[in-house]
This record gives sequence, structure tokens and C-alpha cells, in this order.
Amino acid sequence: QVLLVESGGGMVQAGGSLRLSCAASGRTVSPSIMAWFRQAPGKEREFVAAIRWTYGSTNYGDPVKGRFTISRDNVKNTVTLQMNNLRPEDTAVYYCAARNSPTIRVASTTLYDYWGQGTQVTVSS
Repeated sequence: QVLLVESGGGMVQAGGSLRLSCAASGRTVSPSIMAWFRQAPGKEREFVAAIRWTYGSTNYGDPVKGRFTISRDNVKNTVTLQMNNLRPEDTAVYYCAARNSPTIRVASTTLYDYWGQGTQVTVSS
């Protein structure tokens, strides 16, 4: 079992920045992929970004490309999402997710084995 705990959410004005962190614990084996998703009220959960734990390669959803950066710390078992130039449409609950085994596809919620409880990000105009 892997426990994921997010932190760093909050409220910011449009154009501002926030940094989210996700700490993974509970297993000695590192997950293969970690990702961020988000869910706005009344909408489906949406892929934001993913990173492969061993090689550090990344993927991003189209709405956040060029503004968000995902990174990981293999020693601390944490993954970070740096969000710059935030927009009101980025407002959502942001969830950290982890997958045990490798996969080429990363953007589907059904691929992930573990989820955090979420952290609220609110961007005001």
C-alpha cells in the first residue's frame, strides 16, 4: 500500500504561482509513474502531468503545457508540481496519483493504483 499526501494548495490571483507537493510513503519500492490530475466542480477528473520515477521523463496535458512543471525527488519520495501563470480555469482540486508498473499511456485515471485526498487550488481573476 502506498500513502500519498498532497500539500501546497491555496488561493492566488491570475498570473500568480503555486507549488504543490506530494509525499509518497508506505512501500519500499518506488512507484513507476507519479502524476497529477485535477477536478473542477461538475467536471471529470483531468490529466495534468506525469513523471516516470526512474528516468524522469514527463508528460503534460495540453491546457498546462508551458506553464506547469512536474519534478520528483527520488530520495525524499516526493513529486512536485510548479504552477506558473495560473488562470481562473486552473481552479480545481488537485490530486496526486501513483502507478506501480510501467505504461506508455499516462493520462487515464484508470491506470493509477493509488490516490491522494486532494488539495484545493483557487485562482481568482
